[in-house]
Amino acid sequence: MQEPERVTVARARAAALGFELSSEPGVGALLSVLAAASPRGARICELGTGAGVGLAWIVHGLGDREDPRVFTVDTDQELLATVAVAGWPDSVEFVCEDWAAAVRELAPLDLVFADAPGGKIEGLDRTIAALAPGGVLVVDDMDPSLHGDDGYLEPIAAVRERLLSDPALVAAEIDFASGVIVATKRGD
Repeated sequence: MQEPERVTVARARAAALGFELSSEPGVGALLSVLAAASPRGARICELGTGAGVGLAWIVHGLGDREDPRVFTVDTDQELLATVAVAGWPDSVEFVCEDWAAAVRELAPLDLVFADAPGGKIEGLDRTIAALAPGGVLVVDDMDPSLHGDDGYLEPIAAVRERLLSDPALVAAEIDFASGVIVATKRGD
């Protein structure tokens, strides 16, 4: 798959900003597919806007759809403002708030991409609680070999254990990119 233009622009913005934590192409393509499969009127949330690469993949997957609402959450107001002026569809909302408050306020969510420690390492329970029945959670950076000395090895192990053993979720660990776990909340 050729990289969508919106993603190329976001990667260039990340390079210009010196932002080095953007989503890998494989993770982005997965997000694009899951966004395309989201239900009518979906509520989609990205935790960790960064330079907008993950958001660009999500928006690409939605194509011309106007029914979903896409919320991208970050605590870095300056970075969020830089990304917000990049010509996004009206269905995208930029939220400068702590992730825990955001997922509580935005719930129920049909698709969540937890791309920052907040919502993934910190407060995973709240992120899971914010999922609608049938809602999908995507977490990346789950490959333990990438976290030898960065202080995240034990927290990542705890996230992996929780997602793969929670009876309220059906989860799959996908061995590609930076390591991905996709989990779906069982219906009520």
